[in-house]
Amino acid sequence: MAIAPLSNETELILKISKGDKRAFTILFEGYYKSLAAYIFKLTESMELTEEIVQDVFIKVWLKRETLAEINSFSNYLFILSKNKTLNSLRKQARYCTHFQSLEKELETDIRMEEENDVYEDFRLLIDHAVERLPQQQKRIYQLSRFERLKYEEIAQQLNLSAETVKKHMYLATKTIKEYVHNHMDEVVAYILLCGIIFF
Repeated sequence: MAIAPLSNETELILKISKGDKRAFTILFEGYYKSLAAYIFKLTESMELTEEIVQDVFIKVWLKRETLAEINSFSNYLFILSKNKTLNSLRKQARYCTHFQSLEKELETDIRMEEENDVYEDFRLLIDHAVERLPQQQKRIYQLSRFERLKYEEIAQQLNLSAETVKKHMYLATKTIKEYVHNHMDEVVAYILLCGIIFF
């Protein structure tokens, strides 16, 4: 199954190769639903699908200067996605079937160091942003994101209304996104902060 090319793909690719962030956003939004739907059929995992789609588009952006040399970007995107998906599934199967030792996992981590650096920077920025939140927002964010409590459960635990919890979560998320955008490559931050919704 190939991915149908966008009508203005060639024009977008040319702009992106010159660093046009707006053109990249249009390309990303034009492809990510069909790409995610295809990957989800293979992985049957929302989490893994999101990770692979993010990996693919981050690679596209970081290698943008070479895009103009590609004859068919949609085919390139399809092959890149397929390879990343198969590699992820192989890695997952290897861990599940053979229970590789910690040393093996560390070797894999070293080979993937370049890609993981992006995610590590992202995670550190989020940690820094959370630490800078007002105390109430910080506590609510941590209970929601790290302890996976629902708004009603957080409200009960902190003796607040669910609406107040919702408002604090909105403000906390907004602040974190702004902090990440201000301290990271704008396009990479956009990809990592963008939810993958394709149903």
